[in-house]
Amino acid sequence: MARVTLLGTGLMGAPMARNLVAAGHEVTVWNRSAAKAEGLGARIAPTPAEAVAGAPVVISMLSDGPASDAVQIDAMDAFAPDAIWVEMGSIKPEEACAHAARFAAHGMGYVDAPVSGGTRGAEAATLAIMAGGDVGTFARVESILNDLGRAVHVGPVGAGQLSKLANQAIVACTIGAVAEAMLLLEQGGADPAAVREALKGGFADSAILQQHGQRMTERNFAPGGLTKFQIKDLDNVLAEAEGLSLTLPTVQAVNERFKVLRDEMGGGDWDHSALYLELRARNGLADG
Repeated sequence: MARVTLLGTGLMGAPMARNLVAAGHEVTVWNRSAAKAEGLGARIAPTPAEAVAGAPVVISMLSDGPASDAVQIDAMDAFAPDAIWVEMGSIKPEEACAHAARFAAHGMGYVDAPVSGGTRGAEAATLAIMAGGDVGTFARVESILNDLGRAVHVGPVGAGQLSKLANQAIVACTIGAVAEAMLLLEQGGADPAAVREALKGGFADSAILQQHGQRMTERNFAPGGLTKFQIKDLDNVLAEAEGLSLTLPTVQAVNERFKVLRDEMGGGDWDHSALYLELRARNGLADG
C-alpha cells in the first residue's frame, strides 16, 4: 500500500479517491471547492502544496492543462524528492511533455495516464488507463493505477494523451452515430431498447450504444461526461491533427454539432449523450 495524493475530486476524481482508500492506500485529497472533497475517507488538505508534501505519488484529475500547470507551479517546492506526478486528466500531448520536462528538472518522475470509462468506470474501478512515460517510472505506479482500472503502457510521455485524443474522437463520432440510429428507430416505430438488446454481441454493439443509447431514449442527460469537456478534447484532437498536416472531417463535423449544443442550447454541462437533442432540434422535433 502507498501514500497517494489525488488533486481534483470532481465527477471522476471523487470515486477514484474512494477506490484508492478502499484499496488500502493512505490518501490525501485537495479540491478547489473544498466541499467536494468531503466524505471520501481521505485526509483533506487545504492547499495543493500541503496535499503533495511528502507524497511519493501525486495523481492529478484536474480539468485541463492550464489548471494542472497552475497547481504544479504553486506546489513545486513542496514535492517529496523523487516523487512521481501522474496526470490522469485530459490535457494536450505537448502540455504533458512540457510538464514532464519541468518535473525532470527537479529530479522527479512523470506519467501521463488519462482514462476512459466515464463516471461508471471511475465508480467501478474499471477505467481504461492509457499510460505514457518512462517504462521504469510507469512500473513504480502501475499497481496503484490498477486499483482504479486497467493500466496499459502505450509509449513515451505524451503517448497517453495522444491515445486519449484518439479515444475521444471515437467516442464523439460514435455518440453521433448512435444518436442518429436512436432517432431513426423512434421515428420509425421500433422499440430502441429491444433493438439495443438485439444488437448485443454484433459488430454495431458498444458501451456507447448500450449506455448512451439508453440515456437518449430515456432523456437522461445528467452529467457523466460533460459536453464542454468533450468539446475541449475534440478541439485538442483537431489541433494535434493540424500539427500533423491531417484533416479529420468526421471529427470536425461532430465537434461543430457539440458546439451548437453548448452555445445555442445551453448544454455545456449536460452529458455528451445530449448530442441527441441537437439532432432532434436539427430535424425540427421537440425534446419530448
